[in-house]
Amino acid sequence: MSEGPHRPRRGATTIEDVARAAGVSRQTVSNALNAPHRVRPETLARVTAAIRELGYQPDQSARSLRSGARRTLGYLAPVDDPLDPNPLMAGFLEALVDAAGAEGQRVLLFRPAPPAGDPTAAIDELVAARQVDGLVLADVLARDARIAHVARLGVPFVSFGRTGPGEPQHWVDIANEAAMAAVVRHLAALGHRRVGYLGAAEELPWMAARRAGFLAEAHRLGLSAVPVFPAAPVSPAALPGLPAPAAGPSAVAAVRALLRGPDRPTAVAAGSDLAALDVYEAVRAEGLAVGLGGVAVTGFHDTPLCRHLHPALTSVRLPLRAIAGALVGRLLDQVRGEAAPVAGLELATELVVRGSSGGPAAGG
Repeated sequence: MSEGPHRPRRGATTIEDVARAAGVSRQTVSNALNAPHRVRPETLARVTAAIRELGYQPDQSARSLRSGARRTLGYLAPVDDPLDPNPLMAGFLEALVDAAGAEGQRVLLFRPAPPAGDPTAAIDELVAARQVDGLVLADVLARDARIAHVARLGVPFVSFGRTGPGEPQHWVDIANEAAMAAVVRHLAALGHRRVGYLGAAEELPWMAARRAGFLAEAHRLGLSAVPVFPAAPVSPAALPGLPAPAAGPSAVAAVRALLRGPDRPTAVAAGSDLAALDVYEAVRAEGLAVGLGGVAVTGFHDTPLCRHLHPALTSVRLPLRAIAGALVGRLLDQVRGEAAPVAGLELATELVVRGSSGGPAAGG
């Protein structure tokens, strides 16, 4: 059935068709698409209405060739096990794709080629191919070679995780120390005076910050605090009067040994939700209960497993959508030639209280 001589078939609409329908020039339509601030509001409204009515889809590939922009952001994805993926970073990727899409951008995932796995070589290959406008990095370590490399290249980039002194401060991160201090205050408000902390076998920067926040707040509140199973000791000068961390053959064994001691803690905070599973196992192996009437347990990340444990796990929720949105915004500012950020952005977390800590459950 014919749609009439002046109504082009959807999917085949050209910029000239939009111009005729709106009663403007082709250049005006182009300005409405690429520089709407140059077009009078009433004219912009007519062009927008015509685009919507005719179903016009701009040719993004042609626009990219003219401007040099790829409208694609590269994400150097952390190495993971597809059969046991990191639920936190999977959630971050979802948030990143959504945030990029809201700005008309795509996300291109890439990783170093095995067996060498050199991330700088992977970055060089992507940059040389001009496939992306900028890079998103995550899991940033101290003196991270990736940060130094992209800074030397002059490539627009942002990082989920803090860069070091003297490096570009293009990062977005959570307030790890403040988040763990909130956990300690929650436990103290429930009456706990002896608290333990289960860290990680490897001393990652964010895990070190969580442990430091836990111990400092426990010290400030006058609690008896014992960290278990972190890889590196806490400096006595930094934390006067606190015991040195214990190490053990496994997280479960370390927590069990702590629970057998004469001054066993009545609460154990974990630096991640997965570490909290080890605390659950240790508590039950010692014939104790998790939560009310037993040992309070908290986690960190608020991954989906928290809601499915019995009792459900109190955990620190990360604002993944806010993190992703801030990263995309900061990266696109650089891509567009605006000033690069001179300071990192720290975002607050939320403590989601559930039955494992023995307090009033807030759900979530």
